[in-house]
Amino acid sequence: MLQVAPPNSRLGFGQGESRLPFAHTPYDGSKQPFSIGLEPLDPAGWIEPDGNLADDLARKERLLTDKREAVVRYEPDTPAAQAEVLSRLAAHLPARFPDIYRREGDGMHIVPAGRAVALEGKEAPLVTAARLVQEDLCLMARGTEGWRLAAAVLCFPSGWSLADKIGRGLGAIHAPVPGFAGKMDALVTRIFDNLRDGAPLVRFNWSIYGNGDLRQAPGGTPARMGNNAAGAHIRVERQTLTLLPVSGDILFTIRIHTDAISRLEGHARGPELASGLRAQLLGLDAAQAEYKGLAGAREELALALKRIAGGD
Repeated sequence: MLQVAPPNSRLGFGQGESRLPFAHTPYDGSKQPFSIGLEPLDPAGWIEPDGNLADDLARKERLLTDKREAVVRYEPDTPAAQAEVLSRLAAHLPARFPDIYRREGDGMHIVPAGRAVALEGKEAPLVTAARLVQEDLCLMARGTEGWRLAAAVLCFPSGWSLADKIGRGLGAIHAPVPGFAGKMDALVTRIFDNLRDGAPLVRFNWSIYGNGDLRQAPGGTPARMGNNAAGAHIRVERQTLTLLPVSGDILFTIRIHTDAISRLEGHARGPELASGLRAQLLGLDAAQAEYKGLAGAREELALALKRIAGGD
């Protein structure tokens, strides 16, 4: 099974290799839900390709063709910042993953996908950049009223609409999140204001959905689980913040990892992870459980996790 590479290693892709199960487990007790949880990130670990790279990029291509209005939005004054994102990725990817990405003239050959992406042309630079990686890419720009979402390619949302968020500030974007307004909003703004070039940050969050689809469009919340835990998947978002020194904007990346809860059975850390997730699930207050769409299925999920953890 292919594993996500540590920052200083190379990543190879072989026949039949796929996503590393339980690559990130913020629900194991090491993180607290509904907290900021940002921590320093080694710049070498900025992007995380895995064995599903070709499949995920193919999904993106279909969405960019079939649902472009839903997945691509940007303000008219963002092309320079978009180009800065593309330039950074075009330099980072072949240097960090030479077995996966190969620069060939004005194109980037993606070896596992068997295709090249033209780096120059009429396409919006952020769309070109998004075609290179599994991550979704969001540009945050600083204005007189604070940080706002100025551009994004969002193919794999977790129950939110890009059309509803584009151009809006941090507070408005996170208005549905319990506890965000006020002190947390101010703290996140200070973090954005103080982000330094070469010192990116990373955070994780988790949710549970009734399937493992990467794209969870609006409508999955708050009834994303309903009253049936069968087929439940743990969905982890790996989010990074990187300052773009030329434009002064911040690139916010979102990488989705999904694992069926049933796969905890037989996994080396299965009982430990099930116990940690159960504790976090039961620790949610009513508003938090409702926001995560878990109010109806919480008891059933907790019982299933207790069994996997080895409880009575």
